[in-house]
Amino acid sequence: MSDSFLGKEQEVLVECQKLLAETPELVNPEVFGKLTNDYARLIKNFSRIIRISDRNELRLQSVSDELEIEKQKLEGIAGQLSKYLPKQIYDSIFSGNQSIEIKTQRKLLTVFFSDIQGFTHISSAIQPEVLTHYINAYFSEMSNIAAKYGGTIDKFIGDAMMVFFGDPDTRGPQEDALSCVRMAYEMQQRLSELHILWQREGLQHPFITRIGINTGYCNVGNFGSHSRMAYTILGGEVNLAARIEGKCDPGGVLISHETYAQVKDFVEVAERDLLELKGIPEPVKTYAIVKVSDTNRSHKSDLRLDLKGIDKLVIKPANLSMPERLSLVAHLRDMANKLEGIESHD
Repeated sequence: MSDSFLGKEQEVLVECQKLLAETPELVNPEVFGKLTNDYARLIKNFSRIIRISDRNELRLQSVSDELEIEKQKLEGIAGQLSKYLPKQIYDSIFSGNQSIEIKTQRKLLTVFFSDIQGFTHISSAIQPEVLTHYINAYFSEMSNIAAKYGGTIDKFIGDAMMVFFGDPDTRGPQEDALSCVRMAYEMQQRLSELHILWQREGLQHPFITRIGINTGYCNVGNFGSHSRMAYTILGGEVNLAARIEGKCDPGGVLISHETYAQVKDFVEVAERDLLELKGIPEPVKTYAIVKVSDTNRSHKSDLRLDLKGIDKLVIKPANLSMPERLSLVAHLRDMANKLEGIESHD
């Protein structure tokens, strides 16, 4: 590159040397010769600098290529790590907002637990490969709904799932609790639809879940050792949520009085008898979710349909539990799709 880059300078040098050789009487030979030699030396030095620069540019390009390869590797590893961390925690760590140290704080959270009824029997009744396929599909569906409502997915424990609201992001106690309840309701709603789809695929044992929700102050942060830690929550309110889930009706959502106090203007519930729960010193008041609304409570009057070609249909919403209501909605939607000639491929 240096030879072509300094082509004009080389031509000037040749002309100067030619002028000194052919017509010395036109210039002062001693002075002009010194200038010519200095000019030649400058061209040589400049040429050497250009060659060094060219080599350095090649090295820099090579280093840049290597850095890009390493960057892609790191992005790939970071992408894999994101599968093992709650999205909110992953974003906080990689944005520099989350410190990597053993540190906790006390916060008002709404805690969610769910598990699948009779999962031990289900796992022994179907082939492991089939079970793996459906349990992964189940967790994928539930995780998508949790992400939609902004829940922090704490962990999966066998067939159980733990989610909390209020950290690291919060929209206030009421909105956190309401988002959790709406998430739980939509999870059961989606499962009612999946039961129909999976039954057609040959799954004889539907995944019927129980969900428990509680609101209270918990310790949240990094627990563990300096070599291995987990971002999670601890405290009596967490245990209470787990105990409430164990008393929930299959296919339902059971919430504590503390959660109900936050969401009472948006839900229709059935009050339950006081529960005596293991490890909880006082009886616990709970409510079974019947319906979740955006603004007003659910309409309770009978729904009637009397059309030619069908038997008279009367639905009494007030007599339906939440699982029964969601199952009915899913089956009516499935029947409507069949009438329209649309097969469900969700």
